Amino acid sequence: MQYISIHLYKKMIDCALDEGISQEALQTLPFPPDKLSDVQAVPADDFFVLHEFLDQQLGPGFALRTGQKMKIEDYGVLGLSWRTCSYAGEIFERSERYFMLLSNTYVFKVVEHTDTVDVFLNREPHRRGLELSNEATLSATVVVLQQMTDTDIFPTEVSFKHNTPSNLSDYEDLLGCSVLFNQDAYKITYTLDAFKTRTAKADASINQFLVERVEEETKGLEVSANKIAIDVKNLIKDALPSGIPSISQLCEMMGMSNRTLTRRLSEGGTTFRDLVHTTQKEISFELLKNPDRNVGEIAFETGFSDQSAFNRAFKKWTGKSPLEYRKAG
Repeated sequence: MQYISIHLYKKMIDCALDEGISQEALQTLPFPPDKLSDVQAVPADDFFVLHEFLDQQLGPGFALRTGQKMKIEDYGVLGLSWRTCSYAGEIFERSERYFMLLSNTYVFKVVEHTDTVDVFLNREPHRRGLELSNEATLSATVVVLQQMTDTDIFPTEVSFKHNTPSNLSDYEDLLGCSVLFNQDAYKITYTLDAFKTRTAKADASINQFLVERVEEETKGLEVSANKIAIDVKNLIKDALPSGIPSISQLCEMMGMSNRTLTRRLSEGGTTFRDLVHTTQKEISFELLKNPDRNVGEIAFETGFSDQSAFNRAFKKWTGKSPLEYRKAG
């Protein structure tokens, strides 16, 4: 049986209350508001029941309006990882890795064209509640990308597989583009430029790094090799949820050649590979202190392709499995 985080369930309840539904009306649900205090997750089918109930009570567009109120923090570990993406569309790469590591399923598929990018949502609807959940997901995608980039980027088109609702007033207004129904796929389309928009976090980190490098050149100074290593470790940490970065990727972000970065790191007695391994170890040791973080999530946050690869690496580092290390600590 699949489960949905209680945070998403509560988000829908809160949005429904904001739109005027009564507490009494919600008592008929399998998980009414007054029974949620000790619940961590709800069965997916009960989540879809909630979608169907609120759609009937509050009319077409409720799922879409709920999606518009989503915040990055509402997505837990995955959402936190989005904050360190280097560009808007990277959230889908991280989402693919996350779901493959924790559930062995593909949720998003990204297809780039010459000037546009299609993001497919691969969740086939077997009931009305799942259709509505897909509406909420694509609606939330719009606002999450805006939050990450601190811009007002909108898609050029959104497609749904299910039938056209009786009232379309919210759809084009909230999604900011043309909306199609009875299509072959659930899909959201962005221009390539919008998809590659740098995130606010990445801009701040890289701009600070570049300012320091310009200051070096103009003042004839040279920042210590240790400072360079610290900067590189921070960039590696940000990049790991998308997989282990290459030195070329980081050099491109830093405006520095591979040769120059390799030389500067060597001056401090380290290598890029050493910094990757050190960063992975530090993150994993820290996260294992938190009993709420499972090993799959830690493997995701440290850039491993699967949980078994993380387990092997961790045993090589410490002589213990991650769970043995947690128990010993």
